Amino acid sequence: MPTPPWRPILLYLVLTYALSSIFYWWIIAAGGMGALPVLGLMWCPGVAAIVTRLVFQRNLRGTGWGWGATRWQVMSYLIPPALCLVVYGFVWLTGIGGISPGGPAEALGRELPLSAVLALQMTAGFLQGAVFALGEEIGWRGLLVPELAKIQGFTRTALLSGAAWAAYHYPLILFSDYNSGAPKWYALLCFTWMAVAASFGFAWMRLRSGSVWTAVILHASHNLFVQAICDPLTQDRGITEYITTEFGAGLALAYTVVAWICWRKRGEVEQAHPAAAPDLRGSPLPSQ
Repeated sequence: MPTPPWRPILLYLVLTYALSSIFYWWIIAAGGMGALPVLGLMWCPGVAAIVTRLVFQRNLRGTGWGWGATRWQVMSYLIPPALCLVVYGFVWLTGIGGISPGGPAEALGRELPLSAVLALQMTAGFLQGAVFALGEEIGWRGLLVPELAKIQGFTRTALLSGAAWAAYHYPLILFSDYNSGAPKWYALLCFTWMAVAASFGFAWMRLRSGSVWTAVILHASHNLFVQAICDPLTQDRGITEYITTEFGAGLALAYTVVAWICWRKRGEVEQAHPAAAPDLRGSPLPSQ
């Protein structure tokens, strides 16, 4: 008897949130986002996805391990810096926020010229971020998006996966230091908006390319350019954090543009070659 399509999704979500609760407690009890508990937390979706596939498939096929066309990986890397250029460029030019050239070095804990910090972040920092992001993306876009796409259209796949992804961050936003200087209700609203909007881009790239590596690179690039480069470069002037960071309106609006473009191009996903994406209109096609 075929497995009901919702069962892997349900098991994956239950395992993800159950495993994550261990690391939520660790981070909240420690009073901050330490590297080790964050690494553990970000690998909970990946572990949950691996267990789910082994339970229902006895293998890890369908995750999207193939590299795919390199143009999709390059595009995934370039989307976040392009969005940051618009959002943070606007903030710096209008004076909503200042520029602090020493900020990235301070965040890194080293006394280095800005050029050296940027070079270090964009090489070693990106690779480290990719290791962290891989854990999440094996789950969110390696399992959840393809499984949802078997039974839902592109719009619902992006919305539902985005809502689950956003909710995964809520305990950190509400009870830890994963937020900004803006009120928590505002941070929660803007982060949810950004995560759901960004999920259209993540889902489109994953299904169009057939590769989970697009999501890994997009996720690592976002964390690099937003958290490690642009946020430390920006000097707060009172209202700055209402626009910048992952908890401000700027990136939420920017990713909304990405969501609109991907939604308009959803036909390319639905008509993609079977090796590149599941058929969003009905039954699943052979997985990679």
